[in-house]
Amino acid sequence: MIRLENTSGGAIARAIAEERHQMGSPATGMVLTMLILSNEELASDATEAAVLSARQHPMRILTLIPRPGRGPDHIDAQVMVGGDDGPGEVAIIRLRGDRSGHANSVVVPLLLPDTPVVSWWPSDPPPVPADDPIGRHCARRITDLATAPDVYEAIIARQSGYVPGDTDLAWTRLTSWRSALASVLDDDGVGVLAATVIAEGDNPSAILLATWLRWALQVDVVLTPSTGPGILEVSLQTTQGAIVLARPDGTVASLSRPGVPDSTIALPRRALPDLLSEELRRLDPDVVYGAVLAAVPVPGVSTP
Repeated sequence: MIRLENTSGGAIARAIAEERHQMGSPATGMVLTMLILSNEELASDATEAAVLSARQHPMRILTLIPRPGRGPDHIDAQVMVGGDDGPGEVAIIRLRGDRSGHANSVVVPLLLPDTPVVSWWPSDPPPVPADDPIGRHCARRITDLATAPDVYEAIIARQSGYVPGDTDLAWTRLTSWRSALASVLDDDGVGVLAATVIAEGDNPSAILLATWLRWALQVDVVLTPSTGPGILEVSLQTTQGAIVLARPDGTVASLSRPGVPDSTIALPRRALPDLLSEELRRLDPDVVYGAVLAAVPVPGVSTP
């Protein structure tokens, strides 16, 4: 690890290049630059998740931690290149004092040329990520409703600030559920009359799942709160009877269908590195997420 104090974006870029040169491994093969905009509390876990994702997607990871206050106006950085944790490059950059409001000027010299840029706000994203000075560089902008103190307030902000290329890890957590349910409906070819989702109260993934079912099937969907963990059950009332996908332990789900023996499906609650790796496999806009987000019914707000 290289520590730089009272530094600049250009100096950080030179430190990365020099470390690469000493290791005898130039920065070829990097597929993207990831910008993580985090507070001090979440920065370590977010950086670790990105480092683990770099095993599948070699990348330059820039974790930016604004530290506004009365302290001196300067930039400190920790730089790590390669090593046991993965093939990528990591710079953890703390912007102190007035420098905390100028992350963009630090980032520009550090962006890898001719590769996509992805931004991730583990918490407290800007109202319109695509209009943020950091977000303007990015083909993909990742947020996480699960860290919002008020889920519906955050959903309203995401709806009003959505631009194609935005996505959310609360949506990514649904991939296994959506795949399992779509597979069941494809196999059975039955008509769905109504649906129920049972999940932990104000769980953002459950809200998006219920909205996706309503949007995709054009039926009424009831979201029933429980103690969790997470999403417990999806029940589909069909023309042939009830189809129930239940995951009481957060790991393995049981699937029951009319006229078919019950079966089990692996539906583990995935860790951050797995969620990030999935998002980085595709950098084009997720049009289904955009449509579902716009269709989320928010209490006290009419949805077009």
